[in-house]
Amino acid sequence: MLACISSSSPSPFLISSDIYRTPGAKPRSLSWSSSFPHLNLSINSISSPLNPPRQREFVVHAAWTRRSRSEAAKKPNRKSWKQRTDMYLRPFLLNVFFSKRFIHAKVMHRGTSKVISVATTNAKDLRNTLPSLTDDSACRVIGKLIAERSKEADVFAMAYEPRKNERIEGKLGIVIDTIKENGIIFV
Repeated sequence: MLACISSSSPSPFLISSDIYRTPGAKPRSLSWSSSFPHLNLSINSISSPLNPPRQREFVVHAAWTRRSRSEAAKKPNRKSWKQRTDMYLRPFLLNVFFSKRFIHAKVMHRGTSKVISVATTNAKDLRNTLPSLTDDSACRVIGKLIAERSKEADVFAMAYEPRKNERIEGKLGIVIDTIKENGIIFV
């Protein structure tokens, strides 16, 4: 394929007078782009008996939105699509920690790392009223407190991501079920 330049002159070659305007010619507008010469450039395929002209197909191919395996191997530290968007789709995250003596739970906003609600059996009011700070009844109290405090902060949906090899059962299951029973949706 060869490029042919079509201008005001009948010749297929570009003459220097075609590029520059005459000194008396006024520009069409005062913009920066109008100061450049106007050239009509087109790419034409020259037909010959051996090469008949082909019709061009104007197909726009969609860009890849996800990475291929080879790209993932080149950049192993880049987060996946889910890792990058999950923070915005599920902004509030429940964090529950069980120590030997206490139960701690908090709801955090992922984007700002702001703590929305906190409940722990180590608080003065719970420490003196609960018979045991780590049993099932303490888990129910913590779940109820987290649900109430989250509703006060206008948070009605949250997520919980279990750690590696962590099952949602036992005390953790009791805390999560109590939060659900008190009107919080888990997404």
